[in-house]
Amino acid sequence: MEPRIYRAIRLMTVDLGREVSLNELAQSLNLSTSRLRHLFKDETGVSPAQYLKLQRMQRAKELLEATFLNVKEVMLQVGVKDKSSFVRDFKKLYGLSPSRYRVQYLTARQKRLHAR
Repeated sequence: MEPRIYRAIRLMTVDLGREVSLNELAQSLNLSTSRLRHLFKDETGVSPAQYLKLQRMQRAKELLEATFLNVKEVMLQVGVKDKSSFVRDFKKLYGLSPSRYRVQYLTARQKRLHAR
């Protein structure tokens, strides 16, 4: 992977709760925003914003599976401020709302544990 894109990914994902603008990211890498967008898409197949959203949803899924944080707390941990867009994006990616996902995950986990 192109080293600048690797650094961009690290800057974006080191703290998902922190908002990093594309302009700020580009400046820290000595790139224009359009050049960063172009390089990023070439390397990852998605825009920086799409990549960040996917990372946030993946981390939200992990938090729902591993913690007892409520959906609002999970949402804030991953840097999403609008609950309706969070639920919509999560559902689009995983097929269930965050609450339903957790219930289904825990139910499946219980069944696996009892099957042993």
